[in-house]
Amino acid sequence: MTAFFTRCCKRLERGLARLLPGLFLLGAAIVHAGSIEPTRAALNPGDDGHTLSAEFAVDLGGRLEEAVARGVPLYFNLEFVLERNRKYWVREHIVSRSLSYRLSYSNLTRQYRLNTGSLHQNFGSLAEALRVVGRVSALPVVDKDALKSGESYEAAVRLALDRSQLPKPFQVDAITDKGLQVEAKVLRWQFTVPVAAQ
Repeated sequence: MTAFFTRCCKRLERGLARLLPGLFLLGAAIVHAGSIEPTRAALNPGDDGHTLSAEFAVDLGGRLEEAVARGVPLYFNLEFVLERNRKYWVREHIVSRSLSYRLSYSNLTRQYRLNTGSLHQNFGSLAEALRVVGRVSALPVVDKDALKSGESYEAAVRLALDRSQLPKPFQVDAITDKGLQVEAKVLRWQFTVPVAAQ
């Protein structure tokens, strides 16, 4: 009876030894890359020029969510470009605008902190902080004199994780580890300046 029990234990041990690496690989495959997807964007006329409004669906993926919760700050760049198409020539660059965000977590206050320049906000959850990162409202981007009435322009906007600001070990791992990668898509749209009434 003891010999039978010992043989069964050894078989079980060998089976687990073969199964565990497969389970580990399955767990690694479940980790998904994050993404930042623009859902809408618009240029709105104002007294001094045009302002940008945009929304992004921000998904960091499990690894980066865990990293920021452990105190690793994440940096994001919002990039806006406006160009004018020209016949038989390359596009004319009108304006570029960028804005940087820093997202961090404080164990002391148990809050997420979002910095933009000298401004900051605190949030009770990562989801709330990412909602604010992914929403741009009335950001001045183009002076009134830079655009011509009746002309068509192409606008592009993108929000991206700045991997160059990650700690060095994360930068190296992000090259091969999908869990540390965040795909950032660009949204492009045509914009025509209304002809001013005479």
